[in-house]
Amino acid sequence: MEELFNALGPARAFGLGEVITSLCLSFVMGMLIAKVYRWTHGGFSYSRSFLQTLVLGAVVSTIMIVAIGNNMARGLGILGALSLIRFRTPLRDPRDIIFVFASLATGISCGAQVFTIAIVGPLFFCAVAVFLTFSPFTSRRTFEGLLRFIVLEGYDVEQTIQQILIAHTAHVELVALREALQADAKEYSYQVRLLQPSSKAELVDALAEVDGIEDVSMIMQRSTVEI
Repeated sequence: MEELFNALGPARAFGLGEVITSLCLSFVMGMLIAKVYRWTHGGFSYSRSFLQTLVLGAVVSTIMIVAIGNNMARGLGILGALSLIRFRTPLRDPRDIIFVFASLATGISCGAQVFTIAIVGPLFFCAVAVFLTFSPFTSRRTFEGLLRFIVLEGYDVEQTIQQILIAHTAHVELVALREALQADAKEYSYQVRLLQPSSKAELVDALAEVDGIEDVSMIMQRSTVEI
């Protein structure tokens, strides 16, 4: 068995300068990943220990790769030792798992002395994380609502209603038209998407000022907060 391992190549011994460089770089890039995670974190499950885990995970994975080098016997030994450990800490947010993987990948790159990947990879990962957090790509517009009002009999206000809706909404759809409780009146229900949150009061006031329109109300859609 020893001859088989030796045939794969002699074990590489890292110098002290190489080890320190790898560890320092993994610490710096781990701090960067943790900083971006804290900056872009949303919800209420923030954990101080998780940020430390991101930094320490990068350092530990660097130590493991430096210790293994290109020695298969060491790799199998460390793999066997890790198989005895049971990690039972739950990560409810899939995004947290990705940040853990990013931290470990950074540490592996530093330990393998692939410094280009160790620097460019985390920088690109952090840039993508910031972009997805602050861009509208993954956000859902929250200023949508249900608009209701009653049009009295004898008033021709269809064109006026359309003009007001076009001026204050980005999208509008008639979802219900029925007889109101009052005699000779119709109740309109629209699903609308406002141009901006402040347009709600302007839209309601504009409709209320039209002769023949009564009981104008708008119920905004509530957002669900993920924890």
